[in-house]
Amino acid sequence: MGIRKVLIANRGEIAVRVARTCREMGIGTVAVYSDADRAALHVRSCDEAIRVGPPPSRESYLSIENVLAAARKTGADAVHPGYGFLSENAKFARACREAGLTFIGPPPEAMEEMGEKTRARRKVSEAGVPIVPGLKEPIAEGGEEQAKRFAQEIGYPIMLKAAAGGGGKGMRLVAGPREFDAALATARREALSAFGDGRVYLEKAISRPRHVEIQIFADQLGSCLWLGERECSVQRRHQKVIEETPSPIVTPELRAKMGEVAVRAALAVKYEGAGTCEFLVDGDTRHFYFLEMNTRLQVEHPITEWCTGLDLVRWQIEVAQGAELPWAQEDVLRNLRGHAIEARLYAEDPARNFLPSPGLITDVRMAEGPGVRNDWGVESGSEVPRYYDPMIGKLAVWAQTREQAIARLRRALSETVVKGITTNTRYLKAILDLEEFRRGDYDTGILARARDRLLPAKPEAKQLTPEQEIALAAAAIWQLEQDQRAALSPAAQPTARESAWSRAGRLEALRRNG
Repeated sequence: MGIRKVLIANRGEIAVRVARTCREMGIGTVAVYSDADRAALHVRSCDEAIRVGPPPSRESYLSIENVLAAARKTGADAVHPGYGFLSENAKFARACREAGLTFIGPPPEAMEEMGEKTRARRKVSEAGVPIVPGLKEPIAEGGEEQAKRFAQEIGYPIMLKAAAGGGGKGMRLVAGPREFDAALATARREALSAFGDGRVYLEKAISRPRHVEIQIFADQLGSCLWLGERECSVQRRHQKVIEETPSPIVTPELRAKMGEVAVRAALAVKYEGAGTCEFLVDGDTRHFYFLEMNTRLQVEHPITEWCTGLDLVRWQIEVAQGAELPWAQEDVLRNLRGHAIEARLYAEDPARNFLPSPGLITDVRMAEGPGVRNDWGVESGSEVPRYYDPMIGKLAVWAQTREQAIARLRRALSETVVKGITTNTRYLKAILDLEEFRRGDYDTGILARARDRLLPAKPEAKQLTPEQEIALAAAAIWQLEQDQRAALSPAAQPTARESAWSRAGRLEALRRNG
């Protein structure tokens, strides 16, 4: 018997996106929400909605007990975890299975094999998958000196990484031995905060690394295919900002090798459903190394859907019901077409060190036109809470060539309007204008190196001479005396007095023109 009702254990744009496919398939949907999301778009995008707790995610979206109780209460027979939150939590997947719910994702055993990074490295290495030189186990308490000796052996720079999670949390680049202790302490602290697990391992840092990932899909009958690659090297603090497919540096021969390796890694853990093998590609030698496997749907899956013509969420649901993959590898390769790029839209202010910008969205106008796709979790009147990731949506475009796709995305970003909060749309357009991005000659350090071009420094105030400083101070004192006299005068009329804003403006003008 097929799935009848799916509880979407997530929020925002991914919950809206999953609900759309379920509706096309005639499957009922249940939204979950915290108190902060009671009026959110994803709540109204589903057939039913149920509260799972207060705003903090650990008491709502990350509460396995609350999510399972919501499924029981609404009569859902399946759970789609989206990405983030509980999507890669093997304990949650196992709890769903024990509760008689279909978990739309890989089995918990595969999640456990791939979820702990050092364990995954061992597993794929046994299957003949190339890995970056590094430790096979997390750095133990008291094992810091041994880890430092190992780092000296493989050579600096090295990377410290959280063993239990990804997304840039608990990750530190260490240029030399003097930085090791402080970087390790910070990485452990971040890992513990993000994943509840402070274990960290180290590996060699790759020269001019390109972050390239392979989308794989497997059914319950042992078939597994790869669906092309995605270039994800445009990153800020290890967080992806812009993704594209195909990669500007991947040749057909390299693509085939990476695809074969990704399938080998998936089969090694008896994987099912949608997954992504992430690789680091040496920008100089083009050698590639297994980085990790994400046992879920990726944020950037729309660009793969653009270029394959497939609905990955539909096939997640079909595979979860026991369906066989309907295509052969040759079919996939034959149907790959064009070029797609995705930009992540954040409620943040790049000019203020990317400070999150929660608040009320007073108006939203989305880009339209040929080859444009909007995946949004907000609308006009939406409140962006301060409790969750500030991503409010994704803008993905498709065109026949890379040059056309860049131009289309730039046009679409120019048409995108979000009022009431600050977003990163202008920053995204600036990235598209970078010469090295347009050439396709970039690596994971592109945004750090281009910071001054992407975020021009504000012009410094003109330096005043000592005489000008004295004159400005005298003018301020005189104005203060005038204000005091006016305040003591019984005949003073408040409406006739100059406002504080006007005074501040005049003093600033004096400072600029001094």
